Amino acid sequence: MRLLTLLLLFVSCDLTLHAADKAATPNALVAELYKSEKKKASPFFQDKNRALVDHYFTKELGDLLWKDTIDSKGEVGAIDGDPLYDAQDMEIKNFVIHPAKTEDGNATVLVTFMNFEEKKRITFHCVQQGGAWKISDIQYADYALLKLLKDSVK
Repeated sequence: MRLLTLLLLFVSCDLTLHAADKAATPNALVAELYKSEKKKASPFFQDKNRALVDHYFTKELGDLLWKDTIDSKGEVGAIDGDPLYDAQDMEIKNFVIHPAKTEDGNATVLVTFMNFEEKKRITFHCVQQGGAWKISDIQYADYALLKLLKDSVK
């Protein structure tokens, strides 16, 4: 009986660790970010919870996002559309988060979808910091979020 209890405890701990590992992947982080928007709990454009911004983004990108939100005082700042869809109006179809490509603590996660009839590709650049994945930049067809925000504070 004692052996069975120890075996069950070991299996339970192992399953818990695998679940935690899955949540700590770049893909899981990007998926969680998209889900947060659907739940109206997005870190973008809110000025009440800095920890929410820090959960998803590196300090550099988080600082710039926070500053843009605070400085714009409820108006349009440097980001003039939804940063997850690179659009102001959305009719999303065929949404796919592709498997991350990782190397040496860096990862890229490609997200593709159709918005109305336009094909969209958004690349999330992620880095590992303090044992967690964080988004360091978001690359769109014509620009990168980090550069857009840096240029806005000059």
